[in-house]
Amino acid sequence: MEKTKKQKQKKSLSSFSILFIIIIALTIVSWFLAGQRFTPTIPSGGTKAVDHVVGAKISDLVMSPFNGFKDAIEICVFILVLGGFLNIVTKTGALEAGIQHVVRKLKGNELIIIPILMVLFSIGGSTYGMAEETLPFYALITATMVAAGFDTLVAVGTVLLGAGSGVIGSTVNPFATGVAMDALKSINIQPNTGVILIIGLILWFTTTLFSIFYMMKYAKKVKADKGSTLLSLQEQKDMETYFGQDENKELPFTQKHKLILSIFSFGFLVMVVSLIPWESFGVHIFNGWTAFLTGTSFGHWYFGDLAMWFFLMSLVIAVVYGLSEKQTITTFIDGVKDILSVVLIIVVARGASILMATTHLDLFILDKSASALQGLSPILFVIGAYILYLLLSFLIPSTSGLAYVSIPVMGGLAHNIGLSPDVMVMIFTAGCGLINLITPTSGVVMGGLEISKIDYSTWTKFMLKPIIIISLMNLLVLIGAMLML
Repeated sequence: MEKTKKQKQKKSLSSFSILFIIIIALTIVSWFLAGQRFTPTIPSGGTKAVDHVVGAKISDLVMSPFNGFKDAIEICVFILVLGGFLNIVTKTGALEAGIQHVVRKLKGNELIIIPILMVLFSIGGSTYGMAEETLPFYALITATMVAAGFDTLVAVGTVLLGAGSGVIGSTVNPFATGVAMDALKSINIQPNTGVILIIGLILWFTTTLFSIFYMMKYAKKVKADKGSTLLSLQEQKDMETYFGQDENKELPFTQKHKLILSIFSFGFLVMVVSLIPWESFGVHIFNGWTAFLTGTSFGHWYFGDLAMWFFLMSLVIAVVYGLSEKQTITTFIDGVKDILSVVLIIVVARGASILMATTHLDLFILDKSASALQGLSPILFVIGAYILYLLLSFLIPSTSGLAYVSIPVMGGLAHNIGLSPDVMVMIFTAGCGLINLITPTSGVVMGGLEISKIDYSTWTKFMLKPIIIISLMNLLVLIGAMLML
C-alpha cells in the first residue's frame, strides 16, 4: 500500500516541459532530414512553391514560442480577458451559490448533467468547430462536477470529449468540412455536400453516443467509490484545494445572485450565437445591426470581438454587484494572473506547429505518405489515410491549416485512383478530431487540463480505451462509405 501511494505521488512532466521536448525533437528531426526533396507544393498562405525540408535554425527554435504568441495573439487576449471576467463573477459569490443550488436540486440525479452538456458541446463541435471556445467552461463545469460528487476527469471529459465528438463528426463545421471542401474546389474537384453531411451525421451520432456512455460509466463509478478515481494523490489534493466546497455550509442564493448568473448566461449565449456561421445556412437576420458593438456582425465574430464582449460583461456584473472601481480593477487583474499559465501553454503549443511549417516537415511527411498509399485496396487506403491524419494532426492541431495543406494532395490522390474525395474529407475530419482529444500540441487540451489541475499523463491514461474504440468505430463507418461510393 505504501509503495502504491509513493508511486501515485510521483511527479510527472509539466505541460511546458512536454511541449518544449516536442519542439526540440522537431528541430533535431529537421536537421537530419534537411535537403530531403518532395513534390513541389505551395503551402497555405505561401506564395512560393517549396520542394525540400529546411533544417531549423537555432533562432527558429529559440523564437518558436514568441512566433506562437504572434500567431495566437487573438485567442491569448481572449483567454486573459476571460480570466478577469470569471474572477469578477466568482468575487460576487453567484457562481458558488448557483452551483450549490443546482447540485442540491439534482440530489440523486447528478448524472443527468453529463449527457445534457455533452450533447450541447457536441452540437457546437459539429456545427462550428467548438474547440478554443470551450476553455471558458472548464473552471465552471469542474467546480460543478466536483460539487456533484464526481472528479475533475469527469469535468474535462464532459467538455473535451463532448466537443471533440462533434468535431470528429463535423457536418457544417466551417473550419473542418468547410475548409476541406474549398481545398477540393481549388484542384477542380466539386465536393458532394450531401455525402459529406450524411457521413458526418453518422460519425457524430456514433461517436457522441459512445463518449456519453464512457463518461457516465466512469462518473457513476467515481460517485459510488471515490477510491476508484484515476487521479493521483496530488491531483486529488489540487481538486479539493481549487474546486472543493464545504458541503455543510449552505450558501444563500439571493435575487442579486440570480441576476448576475442571468447576465453571465447571456454573455455565453451571445458568444455561441456570434460564432455560428449563419450565412452558410442562408440566415441573414443578424447582418448589419449586430455589428454596432464591435464592427462585425454575428456569424463573423472571432476571439478579438469575444474578448471585448466579455470585458464589457465584466464591467456590467461589477456595477450590478456594487464593486468599487478599485475592487473591479484588482479583481479583474487577479483573474488575468490566474489564467496566464493557460495562455503560455497555448503560445508554446502554437510554436511547435509554426516550427513544423517553417521547416516544411509537414509537407515532407504528407508527400511521402501519399506516395505509399497509392496502389492499396480501398480498405487499406482508408486505414492508411486515417493513420496519416492521426500523425499529421499531432503535429498540426489546426484543422483549417491541415486541410489547406493536405486535402489538395490527399483528395486529389483519392480522385485519381478512383476513390471518393468526399470520404477523404471525412477521413481528415475524423482523424484530426480524434487526435486533438489527446495531442500535447493542442492548446485546448493542455489549457483545459491546466485549468482543471490534471496532469497530461493522467489524461492520456484515461483516454486510452475511448481513443481505441472511437478509432475502430470511425474506421468501420469510413471504410463502409468508401466501398459504397
